Amino acid sequence: MSNSQTLLLTTQFAILALLLPAGFILLAGGGLPGRRPATSAVAGLGGLALAAISYWACGFAFHMGGVGLTVKQPGLEGLIWEWASPLNLEWGVLGLRGFLMLNEAATNAAIALYLAYLPALTVAVIVPLLALRGRVPGWMAALGAFLVSALIYPAAANWFSGGGWLMHTGQTLGFGHGYIDLTGLSTAAFVGGLVALLGIVIFGRRTPPLPDSELPSLPPVHLPVLAVLGAVLAIVGAMALSAANPIHIAAGAITPRVAVNLVLAAAGGALLPCLYTWFTTGSADSLMAARGAAAAVLGVAAATAFIPPWAALATGVLAGLLVPLITFLVQHALRIDDPTGAVPVALLGGLLGILAAGAFSDGLVGQGWNQVGLDTYLGVAGQGVTGFFPAPGLAPDWPGQLNAQLVGLAGIALLTLILVGALFLILKVLLLLWHRVPTPDQEEQPADTT
Repeated sequence: MSNSQTLLLTTQFAILALLLPAGFILLAGGGLPGRRPATSAVAGLGGLALAAISYWACGFAFHMGGVGLTVKQPGLEGLIWEWASPLNLEWGVLGLRGFLMLNEAATNAAIALYLAYLPALTVAVIVPLLALRGRVPGWMAALGAFLVSALIYPAAANWFSGGGWLMHTGQTLGFGHGYIDLTGLSTAAFVGGLVALLGIVIFGRRTPPLPDSELPSLPPVHLPVLAVLGAVLAIVGAMALSAANPIHIAAGAITPRVAVNLVLAAAGGALLPCLYTWFTTGSADSLMAARGAAAAVLGVAAATAFIPPWAALATGVLAGLLVPLITFLVQHALRIDDPTGAVPVALLGGLLGILAAGAFSDGLVGQGWNQVGLDTYLGVAGQGVTGFFPAPGLAPDWPGQLNAQLVGLAGIALLTLILVGALFLILKVLLLLWHRVPTPDQEEQPADTT
């Protein structure tokens, strides 16, 4: 297959992958009452538009501005400006070429990468946008979403796929093959879920907390068909996203087991909540099943090319089991109002996906990934990304690859907490000043009853 044919094929998959954020919008709407699903749909569409424009204007440059230094592919030769340590380019932190996708970023290869990462970026944007809907003024929620789409996720994505330092931790620190996230979706979900949790805690904690007698054991499902449809679209979109990156296709990482792993994970993620809610409440809960399937897809998205089917199923089962448990914990123990399921779906799913790549990769795929083990790895010729359970004849990589995932997880979490936490605290102060307690002079004035 020629390079032009590959780019055309990946573009088609990238367009189909936009079903992924659409699925998450529907999934969130299924757990909302009244007219809130309609307003959330509008907010989700606005988040998609905001993500597309901000990623085009500056996010792509921050993400892929230095990818040409590490990826030798036609059309990417001009993307070679990475803000990095002057002593070692392997410690890059931000790309600086390709703003407005002009000049060196106007090639077909660069445009294909823009389309390949846009669905994941959109998930990182709409998850907190939907969670903050109704808690803060719209412009504040949009400001937080813009920060995620224009800087936070592009910076994190640069670290693991655009030439940044997480790609090179295998070479610099000896941690496996460096940080792994095949589609960028698990990291996007983790970032979006963490931003949503920060926003919920800072802006929307229940005050005063409701007594346990007024809290249902599980959130009610208002539109079950909508939630289930959202989960199905998320599964299809994740499959398309896995095949939307021309770099990964050229590296030979896209095989039929990518789709098999996603299907098995989603099946396990949907089945366990059904069984759990059936045993605990007497009937299977459709909302928990849909959320479990979505969390499972996020839980294998990072490693779907590198793990065997049994590991994908196990990850999906674990995600499906944890979704209702985390939902109950968030609602009852922490008293956090999270009707969209940002924490048990996005945050949990993204976390599992990042860790699964370090634990379950079997070494059959990923030879030479991030320039590690081009000939041999751990003394075995042809061995790729490996975790604790290698395929027969291969050597386990313990705890090398898991260390790479943990370091990346800590770095991305710290970046998100610092930037988003500072922004949300400033916005919280503005809200307090906006809704400040009236002065005694104001309280003495009679109210206008006309």
